[in-house]
Amino acid sequence: MTASYAPLYSQHLAALRSRTDQALELAGYDHLVVAAGLPPRKFLDDQDYPFVASPHFRHWLPLTDAPGSWIVYTPGAKPTLLFLQPRDYWHVVPEAPSGYWTEHFEIVVIRQASEAAAHLPGKGRSAVIGPDGQEPLSGIAVNNPQAVLDYLHWYRSYKTPYELALMREANRHGARAHRAAARAFREGASELGIHQAYLAAAAAIDAELPYASIVALNQHGAVLHYTHFDRTPPTQSRSFLIDAGANAAGYASDITRTYAAPGHQAFQALIDDVDRAQQGFAVKVRAGQSYPELHIHAHHVLAGVLREHGVLRLSAESAVESGVSAAFFPHGLGHPIGLQVHDVAGFQQSERGGSIPRPAGHPYLRMTRTLEPGMVVTIEPGLYFIDMLLAELRDKPIAAEIDWAKVDAFRPYGGIRIEDDVVCTDDAPENLTRDAFAQLAEG
Repeated sequence: MTASYAPLYSQHLAALRSRTDQALELAGYDHLVVAAGLPPRKFLDDQDYPFVASPHFRHWLPLTDAPGSWIVYTPGAKPTLLFLQPRDYWHVVPEAPSGYWTEHFEIVVIRQASEAAAHLPGKGRSAVIGPDGQEPLSGIAVNNPQAVLDYLHWYRSYKTPYELALMREANRHGARAHRAAARAFREGASELGIHQAYLAAAAAIDAELPYASIVALNQHGAVLHYTHFDRTPPTQSRSFLIDAGANAAGYASDITRTYAAPGHQAFQALIDDVDRAQQGFAVKVRAGQSYPELHIHAHHVLAGVLREHGVLRLSAESAVESGVSAAFFPHGLGHPIGLQVHDVAGFQQSERGGSIPRPAGHPYLRMTRTLEPGMVVTIEPGLYFIDMLLAELRDKPIAAEIDWAKVDAFRPYGGIRIEDDVVCTDDAPENLTRDAFAQLAEG
Protein backbone atom coordinates (compact mmCIF):
# COMPACT_ATOMS: atom_id res chain seq x y z
CA MET A 1 0.00 0.00 0.00
CA THR A 2 1.37 3.40 -0.94
CA ALA A 3 0.60 7.03 -0.36
CA SER A 4 -1.19 7.12 -3.72
CA TYR A 5 -4.22 5.68 -1.95
CA ALA A 6 -4.38 8.57 0.53
CA PRO A 7 -6.78 10.89 -1.35
CA LEU A 8 -9.02 7.99 -2.37
CA TYR A 9 -9.09 6.72 1.19
CA SER A 10 -10.03 10.15 2.53
CA GLN A 11 -13.02 10.22 0.16
CA HIS A 12 -13.93 6.65 1.07
CA LEU A 13 -13.91 7.37 4.78
CA ALA A 14 -16.06 10.46 4.29
CA ALA A 15 -18.60 8.37 2.38
CA LEU A 16 -18.53 5.65 5.03
CA ARG A 17 -19.03 8.14 7.85
CA SER A 18 -21.98 9.70 6.03
CA ARG A 19 -23.60 6.29 5.50
CA THR A 20 -23.00 5.37 9.14
CA ASP A 21 -24.52 8.65 10.35
CA GLN A 22 -27.66 7.86 8.37
CA ALA A 23 -27.81 4.25 9.55
CA LEU A 24 -27.49 5.23 13.22
CA GLU A 25 -30.09 7.95 12.94
CA LEU A 26 -32.50 5.63 11.15
CA ALA A 27 -32.17 2.91 13.78
CA GLY A 28 -32.03 5.18 16.84
CA TYR A 29 -28.41 4.65 17.89
CA ASP A 30 -25.79 7.17 18.97
CA HIS A 31 -22.56 5.28 18.36
CA LEU A 32 -21.11 2.53 16.18
CA VAL A 33 -18.68 0.01 17.64
CA VAL A 34 -17.07 -2.47 15.25
CA ALA A 35 -15.05 -5.55 16.24
CA ALA A 36 -12.14 -6.83 14.21
CA GLY A 37 -12.94 -10.20 15.77
CA LEU A 38 -10.85 -12.94 17.31
CA PRO A 39 -9.44 -16.13 15.80
CA PRO A 40 -11.82 -19.04 16.54
CA ARG A 41 -10.45 -21.73 18.83
CA LYS A 42 -10.17 -25.28 17.52
CA PHE A 43 -12.44 -27.76 19.28
CA LEU A 44 -10.83 -29.42 22.29
CA ASP A 45 -7.54 -27.72 21.52
CA ASP A 46 -5.43 -24.77 22.61
CA GLN A 47 -4.76 -23.62 19.05
CA ASP A 48 -6.73 -21.20 16.89
CA TYR A 49 -7.89 -21.21 13.30
CA PRO A 50 -6.35 -18.49 11.09
CA PHE A 51 -7.64 -15.03 11.89
CA VAL A 52 -9.79 -13.14 9.39
CA ALA A 53 -10.80 -9.62 10.34
CA SER A 54 -14.51 -8.79 10.19
CA PRO A 55 -15.55 -7.22 6.86
CA HIS A 56 -17.18 -4.34 8.72
CA PHE A 57 -13.84 -3.61 10.39
CA ARG A 58 -11.94 -3.83 7.08
CA HIS A 59 -14.47 -1.47 5.51
CA TRP A 60 -13.14 1.29 7.76
CA LEU A 61 -9.41 0.74 7.37
CA PRO A 62 -6.86 -1.46 5.58
CA LEU A 63 -5.84 -3.31 8.73
CA THR A 64 -6.21 -7.04 8.25
CA ASP A 65 -4.04 -8.34 11.12
CA ALA A 66 -5.58 -6.79 14.21
CA PRO A 67 -7.32 -9.49 16.28
CA GLY A 68 -9.08 -8.12 19.35
CA SER A 69 -9.12 -4.54 18.03
CA TRP A 70 -12.15 -2.27 17.73
CA ILE A 71 -13.37 0.84 15.93
CA VAL A 72 -15.51 3.30 17.88
CA TYR A 73 -17.35 6.01 15.97
CA THR A 74 -19.68 8.77 17.08
CA PRO A 75 -21.18 11.03 14.38
CA GLY A 76 -19.32 14.34 14.24
CA ALA A 77 -16.22 12.99 16.00
CA LYS A 78 -13.00 11.47 14.73
CA PRO A 79 -13.22 7.67 14.79
CA THR A 80 -11.11 5.83 17.34
CA LEU A 81 -9.13 2.66 16.75
CA LEU A 82 -8.66 0.54 19.86
CA PHE A 83 -5.59 -1.39 18.74
CA LEU A 84 -4.74 -4.55 20.63
CA GLN A 85 -0.96 -4.92 20.90
CA PRO A 86 -0.42 -7.50 23.62
CA ARG A 87 2.77 -8.19 25.51
CA ASP A 88 3.46 -11.65 24.16
CA TYR A 89 6.54 -13.76 23.48
CA TRP A 90 4.62 -16.76 22.11
CA HIS A 91 3.37 -15.04 18.97
CA VAL A 92 4.30 -12.20 16.65
CA VAL A 93 2.82 -9.03 18.08
CA PRO A 94 1.07 -6.81 15.48
CA GLU A 95 3.13 -3.77 14.58
CA ALA A 96 1.89 -0.31 15.54
CA PRO A 97 -0.44 1.08 12.85
CA SER A 98 1.21 3.20 10.18
CA GLY A 99 0.38 4.47 6.73
CA TYR A 100 -1.81 6.88 4.83
CA TRP A 101 -4.95 6.16 6.85
CA THR A 102 -3.70 6.64 10.42
CA GLU A 103 -4.13 10.44 10.47
CA HIS A 104 -7.89 9.91 10.24
CA PHE A 105 -8.10 7.97 13.54
CA GLU A 106 -7.46 8.49 17.18
CA ILE A 107 -5.36 5.41 17.96
CA VAL A 108 -5.46 3.96 21.46
CA VAL A 109 -3.18 0.99 22.16
CA ILE A 110 -4.54 -1.61 24.55
CA ARG A 111 -2.54 -4.52 25.96
CA GLN A 112 -5.39 -6.90 26.78
CA ALA A 113 -8.67 -7.55 24.98
CA SER A 114 -10.60 -6.78 28.15
CA GLU A 115 -9.27 -3.19 28.17
CA ALA A 116 -11.43 -2.30 25.16
CA ALA A 117 -14.63 -2.05 27.22
CA ALA A 118 -13.24 0.89 29.20
CA HIS A 119 -12.97 2.98 26.04
CA LEU A 120 -16.58 2.60 24.86
CA PRO A 121 -18.91 5.61 24.83
CA GLY A 122 -20.34 6.19 28.30
CA LYS A 123 -23.71 7.61 27.24
CA GLY A 124 -26.27 6.76 24.60
CA ARG A 125 -27.02 3.61 22.64
CA SER A 126 -24.28 1.78 20.78
CA ALA A 127 -24.72 -0.45 17.74
CA VAL A 128 -22.04 -3.08 18.32
CA ILE A 129 -21.20 -5.05 15.17
CA GLY A 130 -19.06 -8.13 15.23
CA PRO A 131 -18.96 -11.92 15.24
CA ASP A 132 -20.30 -13.91 18.15
CA GLY A 133 -17.81 -14.95 20.79
CA GLN A 134 -16.37 -11.53 21.63
CA GLU A 135 -17.88 -11.26 25.09
CA PRO A 136 -15.71 -13.70 27.10
CA LEU A 137 -12.46 -11.88 26.34
CA SER A 138 -13.52 -8.32 25.61
CA GLY A 139 -16.47 -7.89 27.94
CA ILE A 140 -18.31 -6.11 25.11
CA ALA A 141 -21.76 -7.40 24.15
CA VAL A 142 -22.35 -7.62 20.40
CA ASN A 143 -25.92 -6.71 19.34
CA ASN A 144 -25.71 -6.47 15.52
CA PRO A 145 -28.90 -4.39 15.09
CA GLN A 146 -30.58 -5.51 11.89
CA ALA A 147 -31.68 -2.03 10.80
CA VAL A 148 -28.08 -0.78 10.97
CA LEU A 149 -26.74 -3.84 9.16
CA ASP A 150 -29.36 -3.60 6.41
CA TYR A 151 -28.51 0.04 5.73
CA LEU A 152 -24.74 -0.49 5.74
CA HIS A 153 -24.94 -3.65 3.65
CA TRP A 154 -27.15 -2.00 1.05
CA TYR A 155 -24.69 0.82 0.49
CA ARG A 156 -21.68 -1.48 0.64
CA SER A 157 -22.92 -2.69 -2.73
CA TYR A 158 -21.76 0.61 -4.25
CA LYS A 159 -17.98 0.59 -4.23
CA THR A 160 -16.07 3.83 -3.70
CA PRO A 161 -13.14 4.73 -6.01
CA TYR A 162 -10.81 3.63 -3.19
CA GLU A 163 -12.44 0.21 -3.05
CA LEU A 164 -12.28 -0.18 -6.81
CA ALA A 165 -8.58 0.67 -6.75
CA LEU A 166 -7.98 -2.11 -4.24
CA MET A 167 -10.06 -4.56 -6.27
CA ARG A 168 -7.98 -3.75 -9.35
CA GLU A 169 -4.90 -4.55 -7.28
CA ALA A 170 -6.44 -7.82 -6.06
CA ASN A 171 -7.13 -8.79 -9.67
CA ARG A 172 -3.56 -7.99 -10.67
CA HIS A 173 -2.27 -10.26 -7.89
CA GLY A 174 -4.71 -12.99 -8.93
CA ALA A 175 -3.94 -12.74 -12.64
CA ARG A 176 -0.20 -13.02 -11.97
CA ALA A 177 -0.76 -16.13 -9.87
CA HIS A 178 -3.14 -17.63 -12.44
CA ARG A 179 -0.49 -17.23 -15.11
CA ALA A 180 2.00 -19.12 -12.92
CA ALA A 181 -0.55 -21.89 -12.30
CA ALA A 182 -1.21 -22.28 -16.03
CA ARG A 183 2.53 -22.57 -16.63
CA ALA A 184 2.80 -25.27 -13.94
CA PHE A 185 -0.07 -27.17 -15.59
CA ARG A 186 1.68 -27.06 -18.97
CA GLU A 187 4.86 -28.36 -17.28
CA GLY A 188 2.99 -31.39 -15.93
CA ALA A 189 2.70 -30.52 -12.24
CA SER A 190 0.27 -32.21 -9.87
CA GLU A 191 -2.71 -30.36 -8.41
CA LEU A 192 -0.70 -29.68 -5.28
CA GLY A 193 2.27 -28.51 -7.34
CA ILE A 194 0.06 -26.15 -9.33
CA HIS A 195 -1.41 -24.79 -6.12
CA GLN A 196 2.05 -24.21 -4.68
CA ALA A 197 3.07 -22.35 -7.84
CA TYR A 198 -0.04 -20.21 -7.46
CA LEU A 199 0.77 -19.36 -3.85
CA ALA A 200 4.35 -18.48 -4.69
CA ALA A 201 3.28 -16.11 -7.47
CA ALA A 202 0.61 -14.55 -5.25
CA ALA A 203 3.21 -14.17 -2.45
CA ALA A 204 0.63 -15.63 -0.07
CA ILE A 205 -0.14 -18.58 2.15
CA ASP A 206 -3.48 -20.37 1.99
CA ALA A 207 -4.91 -18.45 4.93
CA GLU A 208 -4.26 -15.13 3.16
CA LEU A 209 -6.32 -16.01 0.09
CA PRO A 210 -9.96 -14.88 0.03
CA TYR A 211 -11.21 -18.46 -0.36
CA ALA A 212 -9.92 -22.01 -0.70
CA SER A 213 -8.51 -22.47 -4.18
CA ILE A 214 -10.05 -24.95 -6.61
CA VAL A 215 -7.28 -26.66 -8.62
CA ALA A 216 -8.85 -29.44 -10.66
CA LEU A 217 -7.25 -31.65 -13.29
CA ASN A 218 -9.29 -33.74 -15.74
CA GLN A 219 -12.58 -35.08 -14.36
CA HIS A 220 -12.09 -33.23 -11.06
CA GLY A 221 -13.35 -30.15 -12.89
CA ALA A 222 -16.85 -31.62 -12.56
CA VAL A 223 -16.73 -31.10 -8.77
CA LEU A 224 -17.88 -27.51 -8.37
CA HIS A 225 -16.05 -26.90 -5.08
CA TYR A 226 -13.13 -29.27 -5.53
CA THR A 227 -10.61 -28.44 -2.79
CA HIS A 228 -8.65 -31.69 -2.63
CA PHE A 229 -5.11 -31.61 -4.03
CA ASP A 230 -3.76 -34.76 -5.64
CA ARG A 231 -0.06 -35.11 -4.84
CA THR A 232 0.86 -36.90 -8.06
CA PRO A 233 0.13 -35.82 -11.65
CA PRO A 234 -2.45 -37.84 -13.59
CA THR A 235 -1.24 -40.45 -16.05
CA GLN A 236 -2.79 -38.43 -18.86
CA SER A 237 -3.33 -34.70 -18.68
CA ARG A 238 -6.49 -33.61 -20.47
CA SER A 239 -7.80 -30.43 -18.81
CA PHE A 240 -7.26 -27.97 -15.99
CA LEU A 241 -9.79 -25.78 -14.15
CA ILE A 242 -8.57 -23.27 -11.57
CA ASP A 243 -10.81 -21.04 -9.46
CA ALA A 244 -8.59 -18.93 -7.21
CA GLY A 245 -8.39 -15.35 -6.01
CA ALA A 246 -6.18 -12.91 -4.17
CA ASN A 247 -6.47 -10.13 -1.61
CA ALA A 248 -5.54 -6.46 -1.46
CA ALA A 249 -6.05 -4.86 1.97
CA GLY A 250 -8.98 -7.19 2.58
CA TYR A 251 -10.64 -6.81 -0.84
CA ALA A 252 -11.01 -9.95 -2.91
CA SER A 253 -10.64 -11.05 -6.49
CA ASP A 254 -12.35 -14.21 -7.73
CA ILE A 255 -10.99 -15.59 -11.01
CA THR A 256 -11.58 -18.84 -12.88
CA ARG A 257 -9.95 -20.17 -16.02
CA THR A 258 -10.10 -23.51 -17.84
CA TYR A 259 -7.46 -24.99 -20.14
CA ALA A 260 -7.24 -28.01 -22.43
CA ALA A 261 -4.03 -29.97 -22.79
CA PRO A 262 -2.41 -29.90 -26.25
CA GLY A 263 -4.07 -32.25 -28.71
CA HIS A 264 -7.53 -32.08 -27.15
CA GLN A 265 -9.07 -29.88 -29.80
CA ALA A 266 -12.73 -30.73 -29.24
CA PHE A 267 -12.61 -29.68 -25.59
CA GLN A 268 -10.56 -26.59 -26.44
CA ALA A 269 -13.22 -25.58 -28.95
CA LEU A 270 -15.87 -25.94 -26.23
CA ILE A 271 -13.75 -23.80 -23.87
CA ASP A 272 -13.38 -21.15 -26.57
CA ASP A 273 -17.14 -20.94 -27.06
CA VAL A 274 -17.83 -20.70 -23.32
CA ASP A 275 -15.18 -17.97 -23.12
CA ARG A 276 -16.85 -16.00 -25.93
CA ALA A 277 -20.22 -16.42 -24.25
CA GLN A 278 -18.78 -15.26 -20.92
CA GLN A 279 -17.39 -12.10 -22.48
CA GLY A 280 -20.80 -11.44 -23.99
CA PHE A 281 -22.41 -11.70 -20.56
CA ALA A 282 -19.78 -9.42 -19.02
CA VAL A 283 -20.56 -6.71 -21.57
CA LYS A 284 -24.16 -6.72 -20.30
CA VAL A 285 -23.12 -5.68 -16.78
CA ARG A 286 -24.81 -2.30 -17.20
CA ALA A 287 -27.06 -0.07 -15.15
CA GLY A 288 -30.65 -1.29 -15.27
CA GLN A 289 -29.79 -4.89 -16.14
CA SER A 290 -31.68 -7.42 -14.02
CA TYR A 291 -29.11 -9.91 -12.77
CA PRO A 292 -31.62 -12.82 -12.71
CA GLU A 293 -32.57 -12.06 -16.31
CA LEU A 294 -28.90 -12.06 -17.27
CA HIS A 295 -28.53 -15.44 -15.55
CA ILE A 296 -31.45 -16.89 -17.52
CA HIS A 297 -30.06 -15.37 -20.73
CA ALA A 298 -26.81 -17.20 -19.97
CA HIS A 299 -28.72 -20.50 -19.78
CA HIS A 300 -30.10 -19.93 -23.28
CA VAL A 301 -26.70 -19.04 -24.72
CA LEU A 302 -24.94 -22.00 -23.07
CA ALA A 303 -27.67 -24.38 -24.22
CA GLY A 304 -27.00 -23.06 -27.72
CA VAL A 305 -23.30 -23.82 -27.28
CA LEU A 306 -24.13 -27.41 -26.29
CA ARG A 307 -26.36 -27.71 -29.34
CA GLU A 308 -23.62 -26.38 -31.63
CA HIS A 309 -21.22 -28.98 -30.26
CA GLY A 310 -23.69 -31.79 -30.83
CA VAL A 311 -24.45 -32.54 -27.20
CA LEU A 312 -28.10 -31.44 -27.43
CA ARG A 313 -30.58 -31.96 -30.24
CA LEU A 314 -33.39 -29.84 -28.81
CA SER A 315 -33.55 -26.06 -29.12
CA ALA A 316 -31.96 -23.78 -26.55
CA GLU A 317 -35.42 -22.60 -25.47
CA SER A 318 -36.60 -26.17 -24.89
CA ALA A 319 -33.40 -27.03 -23.04
CA VAL A 320 -33.96 -24.18 -20.59
CA GLU A 321 -37.69 -24.74 -20.15
CA SER A 322 -37.25 -28.47 -19.55
CA GLY A 323 -34.40 -28.03 -17.06
CA VAL A 324 -31.88 -29.79 -19.28
CA SER A 325 -29.59 -26.74 -19.32
CA ALA A 326 -29.46 -26.80 -15.51
CA ALA A 327 -27.92 -30.29 -15.58
CA PHE A 328 -24.94 -28.85 -17.45
CA PHE A 329 -24.95 -25.40 -15.79
CA PRO A 330 -26.17 -26.11 -12.25
CA HIS A 331 -24.94 -22.98 -10.42
CA GLY A 332 -25.63 -19.27 -10.64
CA LEU A 333 -24.06 -16.86 -13.09
CA GLY A 334 -22.14 -15.11 -10.31
CA HIS A 335 -22.41 -12.98 -7.19
CA PRO A 336 -21.51 -9.62 -5.66
CA ILE A 337 -17.87 -9.33 -4.63
CA GLY A 338 -15.85 -6.90 -2.53
CA LEU A 339 -14.82 -7.23 1.10
CA GLN A 340 -16.23 -10.74 0.92
CA VAL A 341 -16.02 -13.11 -2.01
CA HIS A 342 -19.77 -13.64 -1.83
CA ASP A 343 -20.51 -10.11 -0.75
CA VAL A 344 -23.57 -8.95 1.17
CA ALA A 345 -26.93 -7.60 -0.05
CA GLY A 346 -27.17 -9.69 -3.21
CA PHE A 347 -30.85 -10.37 -2.49
CA GLN A 348 -31.68 -7.23 -0.53
CA GLN A 349 -34.76 -5.26 -1.57
CA SER A 350 -33.83 -1.83 -0.22
CA GLU A 351 -31.81 -0.03 2.44
CA ARG A 352 -34.52 -1.07 4.89
CA GLY A 353 -33.95 -4.77 4.24
CA GLY A 354 -36.33 -7.21 2.60
CA SER A 355 -35.44 -9.92 0.10
CA ILE A 356 -35.92 -10.39 -3.65
CA PRO A 357 -36.62 -14.10 -4.35
CA ARG A 358 -34.71 -16.16 -6.87
CA PRO A 359 -36.51 -17.04 -10.11
CA ALA A 360 -38.23 -20.43 -10.01
CA GLY A 361 -35.95 -23.29 -10.95
CA HIS A 362 -32.72 -21.44 -10.14
CA PRO A 363 -32.04 -22.22 -6.46
CA TYR A 364 -28.32 -21.46 -6.52
CA LEU A 365 -28.35 -17.96 -7.97
CA ARG A 366 -26.53 -15.66 -5.53
CA MET A 367 -27.90 -12.29 -6.67
CA THR A 368 -31.38 -11.08 -7.59
CA ARG A 369 -30.89 -7.30 -7.69
CA THR A 370 -30.83 -4.97 -10.67
CA LEU A 371 -27.35 -3.74 -11.52
CA GLU A 372 -26.44 -0.14 -10.69
CA PRO A 373 -23.26 1.93 -11.08
CA GLY A 374 -20.66 1.07 -8.45
CA MET A 375 -21.68 -2.57 -8.08
CA VAL A 376 -19.07 -5.25 -8.73
CA VAL A 377 -20.20 -8.75 -9.68
CA THR A 378 -18.62 -11.92 -10.92
CA ILE A 379 -19.65 -13.39 -14.26
CA GLU A 380 -18.86 -17.10 -14.16
CA PRO A 381 -20.82 -19.30 -16.56
CA GLY A 382 -19.90 -22.95 -16.78
CA LEU A 383 -20.60 -26.21 -18.56
CA TYR A 384 -19.98 -29.45 -16.66
CA PHE A 385 -20.33 -33.17 -17.14
CA ILE A 386 -21.34 -34.27 -13.63
CA ASP A 387 -22.10 -37.96 -13.24
CA MET A 388 -24.84 -37.50 -10.64
CA LEU A 389 -26.75 -34.93 -12.69
CA LEU A 390 -26.24 -36.85 -15.93
CA ALA A 391 -27.61 -40.02 -14.33
CA GLU A 392 -30.73 -38.13 -13.27
CA LEU A 393 -31.11 -36.77 -16.79
CA ARG A 394 -30.79 -40.22 -18.38
CA ASP A 395 -33.90 -41.35 -16.49
CA LYS A 396 -36.11 -38.66 -18.04
CA PRO A 397 -37.99 -38.94 -21.36
CA ILE A 398 -36.11 -35.93 -22.71
CA ALA A 399 -32.89 -37.99 -22.55
CA ALA A 400 -33.58 -38.97 -26.16
CA GLU A 401 -32.74 -35.38 -27.14
CA ILE A 402 -29.16 -35.77 -25.86
CA ASP A 403 -26.25 -37.33 -27.73
CA TRP A 404 -24.88 -39.50 -24.94
CA ALA A 405 -21.83 -40.52 -26.95
CA LYS A 406 -20.85 -36.84 -27.08
CA VAL A 407 -21.49 -36.53 -23.36
CA ASP A 408 -19.30 -39.55 -22.65
CA ALA A 409 -16.54 -38.07 -24.80
CA PHE A 410 -16.55 -34.88 -22.69
CA ARG A 411 -16.94 -36.53 -19.26
CA PRO A 412 -13.19 -37.18 -18.75
CA TYR A 413 -12.57 -33.41 -18.96
CA GLY A 414 -14.83 -32.60 -16.03
CA GLY A 415 -16.07 -29.15 -16.91
CA ILE A 416 -15.46 -25.56 -17.88
CA ARG A 417 -15.84 -22.36 -15.90
CA ILE A 418 -14.66 -18.87 -16.88
CA GLU A 419 -14.95 -16.08 -14.30
CA ASP A 420 -14.21 -12.36 -14.27
CA ASP A 421 -14.89 -9.57 -11.78
CA VAL A 422 -16.84 -6.81 -13.52
CA VAL A 423 -17.76 -3.27 -12.43
CA CYS A 424 -21.07 -1.72 -13.41
CA THR A 425 -20.47 1.93 -14.32
CA ASP A 426 -22.48 4.80 -15.78
CA ASP A 427 -21.33 3.61 -19.20
CA ALA A 428 -19.53 0.50 -20.45
CA PRO A 429 -18.58 -2.04 -17.77
CA GLU A 430 -15.03 -2.31 -16.45
CA ASN A 431 -13.72 -5.86 -16.52
CA LEU A 432 -11.18 -5.87 -13.70
CA THR A 433 -9.96 -9.36 -14.50
CA ARG A 434 -9.48 -9.06 -18.26
CA ASP A 435 -7.74 -5.73 -17.72
CA ALA A 436 -5.37 -7.35 -15.21
CA PHE A 437 -4.44 -10.14 -17.64
CA ALA A 438 -3.99 -7.59 -20.43
CA GLN A 439 -1.60 -5.56 -18.29
CA LEU A 440 0.47 -8.69 -17.64
CA ALA A 441 0.63 -9.40 -21.36
CA GLU A 442 1.82 -5.86 -22.05
CA GLY A 443 4.47 -6.17 -19.36
